[in-house]
Amino acid sequence: MGSIRRAGAPLVYLITDHRATNGRALPEVVARALDGLVVGPPRCRPHPPSSVAVQLRDKDLGGRALFDLGVELRALTSARGVRLFVNDRVDIALAVGADGVHLGDGALAVDDVNALAPEIEIALSTHASAQVALAAADPRVSFVVFGPVFDTPSKRAFGPAQGLSALEAACRLPIPVLALGGVEPNAVPACMAAGAAGVACVRGILADDDPAKALRAFFGAIEST
Repeated sequence: MGSIRRAGAPLVYLITDHRATNGRALPEVVARALDGLVVGPPRCRPHPPSSVAVQLRDKDLGGRALFDLGVELRALTSARGVRLFVNDRVDIALAVGADGVHLGDGALAVDDVNALAPEIEIALSTHASAQVALAAADPRVSFVVFGPVFDTPSKRAFGPAQGLSALEAACRLPIPVLALGGVEPNAVPACMAAGAAGVACVRGILADDDPAKALRAFFGAIEST
């Protein structure tokens, strides 16, 4: 195993869902969102590319469609210096040259990914402090996503919202934790106060008419804490 964690956690982790874009092409919406790194009102401080990462998650797509989407997302993230993770599919991550793989429930174990792709970055989905503790003990895991923190329809199948107290307990462990689940900009300060290293979102950016403005709203909320 590697002896150090990789580049660490982004402030905003944009998780893709082609069904959340209101009919717009997903790569176009992601590209527009990433414009929020550099485009803004006068005196708006630009953010470094490391402050955002994109996770290709569209689980309903077949392998070929997922690969094609990954190629497009890799091109536009590479052009902006933004990291790209692929959910679960180590093969797709390697094929498109992604920076990392994001492992959810039922995915390969970290040791298996390490055997297949020792140089790829690894992030994990977690739903309990015990899972976060296991990730914190593994130097190959860069960061975890914890949730759902707040109630959100897309996460109800995984159980009730964890709440801020559970997030705070997870954040006491020695690994960066991103808050996921119903996290809108107005909830970001509470998540950061609980110790989150950043936030993860889907519709909060992808469904917005102005994805770049939506990304900047998350940054503004983070910076207000």
